[in-house]
Amino acid sequence: MIDVQSQKDLRGISIQKVGIKDLNWPIVVMDRANKTQTTIAKITAAAELKGDMRGTHMSRFIEAIDELNVVGPKEIERLLDRIKEKLDSQKAYVRFDFPYFINKRTPVTETLAPLKVDCYFEAEKGEKFDLKVGVIVPVHTLCPCSKEISEYGAHNQRAYVTIEVRMRRFMWIEELVEIAESSASCPLYSILKRPDEKWVTERAYQNPRFVEDLLREVVVKINSDKRIKWYKVFVESIESIHNHNAFAYIEGEIAK
Repeated sequence: MIDVQSQKDLRGISIQKVGIKDLNWPIVVMDRANKTQTTIAKITAAAELKGDMRGTHMSRFIEAIDELNVVGPKEIERLLDRIKEKLDSQKAYVRFDFPYFINKRTPVTETLAPLKVDCYFEAEKGEKFDLKVGVIVPVHTLCPCSKEISEYGAHNQRAYVTIEVRMRRFMWIEELVEIAESSASCPLYSILKRPDEKWVTERAYQNPRFVEDLLREVVVKINSDKRIKWYKVFVESIESIHNHNAFAYIEGEIAK
């Protein structure tokens, strides 16, 4: 059967990335408490295409992904090597977006329930392997200005902390989540009984955070962790009394 994709292309234009996106695929990731966790990832995979090749073989991305074991740094690098080999390419790219569940106990009644955190792995390999790990953590913030000027209460809302890092040494997803939660007015919980709700409400009131405060608290913790060599932190507050959201952003490197 004729291989159309392997025909010569005379235009001489190399393509930096060509591949598949939005592939929903079951994966197993590393879990600090339970060793592994099964989830569903939305996968993007691509490869560099030489200027004299007409097309890439899309099915080979699926074949490479189908050989995945537990998804971690070493397994992602092996996947990129397989893509490069199967596609005869010098450079490969992959991204996994997936929900990750962390079992949390509430602060007073110690009721156990899972909290969903959206996560991603983004990696590429040419001559060198580059991996970024990201978490998007929902938290609770209470406005310091509103607390100061109001006779009763203060406006508060959900916020999302995105932490993306390049690591020198391995870190658990849970550790990045803990950095975000400990920097907020209060963490979120999937279930709250009345004693827990009272604690969360009062905790946030005692610990107000602007979006800038939350961002800086996260960066202070990241800067003190030498396992991280590069980071990007984005905080978005889903404002409850404004018809807009607020955000803050920092990107930086950490010297050894």
